[in-house]
Amino acid sequence: MKTKNVPALEMKNITKKFGDFIANDKLNLIVQKGEVHALLGENGAGKTTLMNILYGLYTPTSGDIFINGVKTIISSPKIAIDNRIGMVHQHFMLVKPFTVTENIILGKEKKNKFGKLLVKESKKDIIALSEKYSLFVNPDEKIANITVGMQQRVEILKALYRGADILILDEPTAVLTPQEIKELGIILKNLTNEGKSIIFISHKLKEITQFADKCTIIRRGKLIDTINVNTITEQELASKMVGRNVNFIVEKKEANPKEPILKIKDLVVKDNLGLIAVNKLSLEVKAGEILGIAGIDGNGQSELVEAIAGLRNIESGKVFVNNIDLTNKTPSDIFKNKVSHIPEDRQKFGLVLDFSVKEDFILQTHSNSPFAKKGFLNGNEINKFANELVEKFDVRPTDIEKNARDLSGGNQQKVIIAREVTHDPQLLIAVQPTRGLDVGAIEFVHKSLIKQRDKGKAVLLLSLELDEVINISDRLAVIFEGEIVGIVDAKNSDVNKIGFMMSGGESKNEKK
Repeated sequence: MKTKNVPALEMKNITKKFGDFIANDKLNLIVQKGEVHALLGENGAGKTTLMNILYGLYTPTSGDIFINGVKTIISSPKIAIDNRIGMVHQHFMLVKPFTVTENIILGKEKKNKFGKLLVKESKKDIIALSEKYSLFVNPDEKIANITVGMQQRVEILKALYRGADILILDEPTAVLTPQEIKELGIILKNLTNEGKSIIFISHKLKEITQFADKCTIIRRGKLIDTINVNTITEQELASKMVGRNVNFIVEKKEANPKEPILKIKDLVVKDNLGLIAVNKLSLEVKAGEILGIAGIDGNGQSELVEAIAGLRNIESGKVFVNNIDLTNKTPSDIFKNKVSHIPEDRQKFGLVLDFSVKEDFILQTHSNSPFAKKGFLNGNEINKFANELVEKFDVRPTDIEKNARDLSGGNQQKVIIAREVTHDPQLLIAVQPTRGLDVGAIEFVHKSLIKQRDKGKAVLLLSLELDEVINISDRLAVIFEGEIVGIVDAKNSDVNKIGFMMSGGESKNEKK
């Protein structure tokens, strides 16, 4: 007999094996109606695998799933949807040329008796749904023209349109601005007030303590603990997740900057619409320093980096590395001049997803010794190199033959970082290097960037996490509408002042 105390979801003793690798090892998860339940773990801990089982993308090796107390076999996403389960993936599943409405109704279109699509009626339903949960969107706008935060709203609406009562959000804040994260918190509250159950996969401890009621912690596929979030600190959460104490304070010695490695002079770059995104920007990054760039997303950061890296045409101005003119050179030429690039979009620019991990490790160097000899690849040397990087950078799983596509987002990021810092660059460009990483991996990345600095390398850091930019950088340049509006000493910086500059308030202090 059902009672009102029956959980919305119960997963019992879930085990999932991929060959000899155990991704989930007898995991248990209980989610109540009307709660936000966080799922916390390191990259590759098995969180997404568990949710892919719940959503019918994987079949468990063993274990049972109960929906509202009823044992349920979920063998496909269709069956999951029929059981009122929805999933918003870390990388959105939207058709970019389609409108918001077309994406939401796709596969569940309303038709009249003659088979004609009832688009107007569907649009009314979407507007009503969006107003109910404060998920305001423009139903007629194309996905290609809306922000990442709006795309996430479309994904949530798509699940709700299909009747979801249990909503899985995989790393929902990884690509959102601080304002969008606040808005997501309001949306989650509205959903749980209506009795919806939210499973919130995240590495961001601050957001877990802010949004979640309970938290289940997984480490290397095993259940560590399930706790009430209001009874634990962020530090304790981090320790349970990685199995050791994590230092939230970035420790580094005083920088010893020397000659400029990167010189940018009067750079002008256009965006995809042909509008000026970088406007006569000048900047220097010195050997032995980390220069961070802070700014609200969409102020020319992406276009600036792509221009330096040879991925976007420079209209005018110059880029020099070690006094060599690299303006409008190819990415290959720029790489040969000791520039490494951790890109903003790891899947589009950082990896060949259908290549193995070992192949992605040698993307730019596959024809060089010792990886090639007389035109033939040296498999033993490639395997040796790949296994060393996997161990050093803690890439999981450790199978170098596995396709990059099959790794979690955080482990894909580790593959890129391992490859780029191993090239011994003179200039390392790091864009959102900790996006999607757990606290232990973030600590490791920060140490890696500081290590490059201490070896006398120049590091250009771009991140939307203001705390990260301030803590890691030696100098901080603020960008607004494609221009540097001020450069300050990071350790003596004032957050309010930086926020004012990011909004267009100019500081001539140290500007050069």
